[in-house]
Amino acid sequence: MSEPHVTVTDSLKTKGRKLGKKRPRDASASKELILTAALIEFAEKGYAGARVDEIARQAGVSKPLIYDYFGDKDAVYTAALREAYVRIRAGEEKLNLDELDPIEAIEMLVKFTVKHFRENPWFISMLNTENLRGGHTIRTLEDAAGIQTKLLDQIERVVSRGIQEGLMGAGISAVDLYIKIASLCYFPISNRHTLESVFEVKIDDDWLDKHTQEITQMVLAYVRSTRSS
Repeated sequence: MSEPHVTVTDSLKTKGRKLGKKRPRDASASKELILTAALIEFAEKGYAGARVDEIARQAGVSKPLIYDYFGDKDAVYTAALREAYVRIRAGEEKLNLDELDPIEAIEMLVKFTVKHFRENPWFISMLNTENLRGGHTIRTLEDAAGIQTKLLDQIERVVSRGIQEGLMGAGISAVDLYIKIASLCYFPISNRHTLESVFEVKIDDDWLDKHTQEITQMVLAYVRSTRSS
């Protein structure tokens, strides 16, 4: 079965090169080097094509050190997949949704999600690869649910405030709402090349900017429409 390949963002590669030029001073720095290099390698080459030797080279560390910290290739892939989720959740946490008006909070979450997918195609690639592999690895992550909990709790609080302020109606599930948001943000970016070919549409920056505005309004219309449901 073939695996999806995307071009990793220049920012992630630059970070990897900069980290790789200096000798890590501690275990934490070493692990950051390795995880960044692993995201680059697995994102560009898929699971089958990725090599631990190349991850070591990009990270500027020894192959035995990778085995010491993480284990074999499967373990490195598992750690990289977990890191992909950790990084998007960290970005969402910085939005401080609890401090925003409920409607503004949802708007910011939609826009951030599109932005993250656009600027970090390694995230799309990692998810595509994991789904092609049947989601086996994600089910082995003991803290997978915990990583998602902070975001879901935030959305739940935002929705609760929205209901209290008469801006949203009861019955909005945080999980369902996020799946809707992620789906609208993910699809045209993940399937960009096939969509362009089949429908003869140019999915460039201008198109994605317009798409972002439109899906933001779609999601806001959805949460508002529940008031009369």
